[in-house]
Amino acid sequence: MVRAVRGATTVENNDAVEMLRETEKLLVEIIEKNRLKEEDIISIIFTVTNDLNATFPAIAARNLGWTSIALMCTSEIPVPGSLEKCIRVLLHFNTNKRNDEIRYIYLNGAKVLRPDIKT
Repeated sequence: MVRAVRGATTVENNDAVEMLRETEKLLVEIIEKNRLKEEDIISIIFTVTNDLNATFPAIAARNLGWTSIALMCTSEIPVPGSLEKCIRVLLHFNTNKRNDEIRYIYLNGAKVLRPDIKT
């Protein structure tokens, strides 16, 4: 069965090194907290707020050695009052887990997006 897990993080600057570092941290945390293996991951969609354009966050997955996973980057619509400098992830994977067993991960300033989740 296929499930999806969400996550998000923020950066302080529109800087490629910082974006990749924080995206890698997010991906590693998602994998560790959900006990996933690379071969279980089907695809990952990355979105960035319109104030981030220094790099593609999908490069972080490639830096982790994930070369056989379908990746896609896109930008979000600029909604007034939305969280700034935010990178979001939607990761699809094969699993037998129930939806309530999946751990969503929100790091840095993105924790405000899901105050109901303790990471």
